[in-house]
Amino acid sequence: MHPHPFADLIGLVVTARNDGRARSELTIAPEHLNPHGVVHGAVLFALADTAMGAALYPTLGDGESCATIEIKLNFFRPATQGTLVCDSAIINRGRSIANLESRLLLGDKLVATANGHFAVFARRPAGR
Repeated sequence: MHPHPFADLIGLVVTARNDGRARSELTIAPEHLNPHGVVHGAVLFALADTAMGAALYPTLGDGESCATIEIKLNFFRPATQGTLVCDSAIINRGRSIANLESRLLLGDKLVATANGHFAVFARRPAGR
């Protein structure tokens, strides 16, 4: 996988990737919390977005790239400590659009779900 400076910054790691599926994980630290003492929604978004991209990336052809078009998250319970796990999978992979789903868990508790669409397109030459 390519270097991912943002993931490195927040401690997010892709721990598994194969067959249109991927898993990302993050151990909750104080810097991940919002002013209410729970994991900030942007951290959950980053887990889902990164795992979705990791699931999709191996399906790309030579010279193709992908980018997030939109992701919708549904929050079910707060997370305050432990390791968050996000399992993502491709639901539909078309020629130019892919749809993926994620489940974000803290232990066996469902914290959130996500559904996202990604554009698939020809990679532009560097400098353009």
